[in-house]
Amino acid sequence: MDQVRVKVTRLRPREDGDLSLPEYMTESSAGMDIPAAVAKDTILLPGEISLIPTGFAIALPEGFEAQIRPRSGLAAKFGLTVINSPGTIDADYRGEVKVALINLGPESYTIRRGDRVAQMVVGPVSRVWWDEVEKLPDTGRGSGGFGHTDQSGGTS
Repeated sequence: MDQVRVKVTRLRPREDGDLSLPEYMTESSAGMDIPAAVAKDTILLPGEISLIPTGFAIALPEGFEAQIRPRSGLAAKFGLTVINSPGTIDADYRGEVKVALINLGPESYTIRRGDRVAQMVVGPVSRVWWDEVEKLPDTGRGSGGFGHTDQSGGTS
């Protein structure tokens, strides 16, 4: 398994020292769970969006990004998800990592200090150089999209 060293700093060491840094919850986890660094309980009403602080900032190596993704349990059980999923942390960003959460569930949801509210996956990025052409090469799929491979007749 590839490993990458990432510099991290706690932005409010005195207050946020009680929080863990993002961490893998199992040996094979792809994403690290991120705890909320809210100063007090934050209630998200149905349909409400809130920017949740994490209390840390990172310095990713050039050529890497961090993606902020929903936690599947929160999404499936409560409708709590990351509104800009996946959120991207670029290698040159040095501000606090924050999580833009939305409550898509039918009931209010309370976020408490230390609650694991999202996950972060760090990976390499590719740079693109455009090769402009008059016509793209043909494929069996062509321009079919938005469920065209669904053989059941349903929508996808």
